[in-house]
Amino acid sequence: MEGDAEANGDANGEILGPCLTGYVDDGSPESHRYYLSRRTVLEMIRDRGYSVPSPEIDLSLQEFRARHGQNPDVERLRFSATHRTDPTDRIMVIYCGPGIVKVNVIRGLHSQIANKDTLNGLILITQNQITSQALKTMELYPFKTEIFQITDLLVNITKHVLKPKHHVLTEQEKQKLLKKYNIEENQLPRLSRKDAIAQYYGLEKGQVVKVTYTGDITESHVTYRCIW
Repeated sequence: MEGDAEANGDANGEILGPCLTGYVDDGSPESHRYYLSRRTVLEMIRDRGYSVPSPEIDLSLQEFRARHGQNPDVERLRFSATHRTDPTDRIMVIYCGPGIVKVNVIRGLHSQIANKDTLNGLILITQNQITSQALKTMELYPFKTEIFQITDLLVNITKHVLKPKHHVLTEQEKQKLLKKYNIEENQLPRLSRKDAIAQYYGLEKGQVVKVTYTGDITESHVTYRCIW
């Protein structure tokens, strides 16, 4: 019996061993965190209408580490993208290091950004807190700035199975909706600008999103929300 058990154990080891090793990540947690957040932010700006090469989004963890190493240089993770329908609309993504983001960091980033006049937006990804003075300094930037904690980008919230589908209406679609129901935008249900979905799409006050709920038990239904 013992011999049989040992034999089964060896057999199981041979079968399960290769499968289990596929789930073991021998790389650094830092590189994995950068990889996941980078993939999410690429998907995010793509969903906002910017041109993002599919191979960049589909990059595997192994390929990412081959390119950036186990301890990626945050400066090499910077990138910019232009809007698919408006070449003059350019957005830039910058990663900050693990330290507290202070005024000198924000000023340094501003001096490093080339072609500021052609930049419409900046997404800053931080790994630590940002001081109030640094936030005030960012208000002087001549373009829209958004701040995300890297931990908030490890998962793409729009892909969650329980999340309803969101579609951002164009101004023309919004006016058509208001005319159809003979209402003002302030009569629509509200969605805070601080909501995770609103931040994902970079929505501003007055924009309207179409929210489609689907489920196995309840029938699909649609609602509209205005950003406030």
